[in-house]
Amino acid sequence: FSAEAFNPALSFEDFSQDLLSVSVLDSNALISSISKRGLRYDLTVPFARYVVMHRNDLQFPFKRYQIQPVWRADRPQKGRYQEFYQCDADAVGSTSLSQEAAYIEMIDEVFTQLGLSVEIIINNRKILAGIAEVAGVSGRMVEMTVAIDKLDKVGWDQVKSELSDRGFLDNQINMIQTILQNSDLNHLEEHLSTSQVGLKGVQELNQVLAYINPSTLKQNLRIDPNLARGLNYYTGCIFEVKSKEVEMGSILGGGRYDDLTSVFGMDGVSGVGISFGVERIYDILIELDRFPKSVDGTDRVLAIAMDEMSHIHAFDLVRTLRRAKISADLYPDPVKMKKQMKYANSLKVPYVMIIGSSEIESSRYTLKHMSSGEQWQLSLSELIDKLNGSLSEQKD
Repeated sequence: FSAEAFNPALSFEDFSQDLLSVSVLDSNALISSISKRGLRYDLTVPFARYVVMHRNDLQFPFKRYQIQPVWRADRPQKGRYQEFYQCDADAVGSTSLSQEAAYIEMIDEVFTQLGLSVEIIINNRKILAGIAEVAGVSGRMVEMTVAIDKLDKVGWDQVKSELSDRGFLDNQINMIQTILQNSDLNHLEEHLSTSQVGLKGVQELNQVLAYINPSTLKQNLRIDPNLARGLNYYTGCIFEVKSKEVEMGSILGGGRYDDLTSVFGMDGVSGVGISFGVERIYDILIELDRFPKSVDGTDRVLAIAMDEMSHIHAFDLVRTLRRAKISADLYPDPVKMKKQMKYANSLKVPYVMIIGSSEIESSRYTLKHMSSGEQWQLSLSELIDKLNGSLSEQKD
């Protein structure tokens, strides 16, 4: 185990005691005890701990992005994996709602560049707290949000049934439904007029929207008071993104958290962050056949050498091309050209660079476009310009 893997809220002494309290013979209980604390559940809580540990070294507001694997105890199925990657972006040390607006614009730009059509959904946890207060169930807000978070999947009848099973009264359920059935902020403000926290939530959403010019957004932005998000550490605005083209769960989530660092002894530090579900986005890109060709991992040019001396020279050329930000590789042996060309074709490399004794003597190299068969005799600088020009103009 590494220190990064442990539950950040659990001391090593407590963890050790847990292990000691489990019978050696009871291996299932031992595995359960370890598995709860040995795998990273998310990236936000460890980030909060990092901020606290380095509070004297950081300049606030502090922003960072992080891409790492996380784990869930889920039954594997499409779009739901036990291990998957998240890409997080967080900003801590500022209460400005311009941060939320900036993340909405970031989300809009990312999915637009990926060529995906999505819906960006926002809400505010204070609105949910206000709904609970107006409905007379303030002490049971978590139960309420757990039920309404399923609304898109199961509909009102099942949500009302679940709330009833949890002991909510009919008048309470009806009030919750009345408020949630209209997402207009004026409607919410009217029904939450007796709740100070609810009105604060409406005010915060209005302020976020004031920063955003809707005409500049390329994706659909929607306010949804039903959006609850399952993580209880959110305290303000919350985000979720869903694909409009593929049936899939949320592909991004996030929100404002005002007191997460207090778990580690540092109060008064507000933060806001979002998390892209990389695997789900990847699944959607594959299903729609929109995975960007520019990041398919294929080299742009393969160097082919005619003999041993040319192979050594080609090795140096490939190094130079890579330093010029051109993805290049060298066939590992100067074998017959037919075999090397067959290899290039199998990898669908756009270009091959052919290097022999005459190319070395003249310092001009043969560059061949594999699809068209067109060839050029180019100096090294011309070769670099040609490949860079092809990347920016053709994207082949």
